[in-house]
This record gives sequence, C-alpha cells and structure tokens, in this order.
Amino acid sequence: MADEVVLLSTWPSMFGMRVQIALAEKGVKYEYREEDLTKKSDLLLKMNPVHKKIPVLIHNGSRSASPSSPFNLRRRQEDLGDEGGGAGGGKKEFIECLRVLEGELGDKPYFGGDKLGYVDIALVPFYSWFYAYETCGQVQHRGGVPQVCGMGQEMHAEGERRQVPP
Repeated sequence: MADEVVLLSTWPSMFGMRVQIALAEKGVKYEYREEDLTKKSDLLLKMNPVHKKIPVLIHNGSRSASPSSPFNLRRRQEDLGDEGGGAGGGKKEFIECLRVLEGELGDKPYFGGDKLGYVDIALVPFYSWFYAYETCGQVQHRGGVPQVCGMGQEMHAEGERRQVPP
C-alpha cells in the first residue's frame, strides 16, 4: 500500500505552513485539504476530537501523532501576548526575541549554517505575518532585524519557486 498523507489546515495558519514547508523539504507528496473553521469537517472532528484544531496531519488514515506513524509531529502551541503589562508588553518581548534570532543568524543564510533546519522552518510562517504585526499591532521591528527579515524574504521567494504556499 502506498503512503497516503493528508494535511488539514487553513491558508493563514502559521502552524499549517510549518508542516507544508517541512513536507516540501522532505519531498513528501501529500493532499492539502482547506478547512472551514466555522464549519469543521467530519474528518477534522474525527482526527482531532479533543482540540478540534488544525493543522492535522493524517498518514494512511491515522493521525500523525500515533506512535507508529513516521510523521509523528507532536507540537505545542504557545500564544504571544502581553504579559499582564498592558499594551506593549508582548510587543517589547516579541522584538527582543527577534533581536536574539538576529544575533544567532548573523551572516549565515540559515540558522544552522548552510542548510535549512528546524528553526528556519519554524520562523518562516511568522515572517508572513510581519506586515500584519506592523500594520495592525503597530510593532515596528524590521529595521532592527534586517538579517531575519532578509532571510524570511528569501525563504518566501524560495517557497514560491517550489510552489509552497506562503
């Protein structure tokens, strides 16, 4: 039996984008199914009955979190928000985190050096939201982290060349 891989997600989900990037990097063929989160599909409810959230990676009819799946991609989501310090607390922490990443990236094309790695895959979907952070959240950060922004731009351009959704 051939491996059948299905990804349930929505186009703006940065977590779903991470899975798409990782699958594309590994050359895994998969079927993408767009979910309407206002009317969750029976498949989504069956595959993620507790949290009822996306993304869900299905391998040969089972959730990828099953121990036998080679796609066991357990993940933990953390919210970025104000730390009780009122407006701006989370913004300052966000910018400081980007500065730490900027220092680690340095002049390398990727965080791991010359090869795309886990940190790069984790960052790219966040990059796609930078414009929204600036416009809606008044988070001005691009000038302080030119290397991270440049790497994000390059990764999006590479994704377009490989036809990975932005």
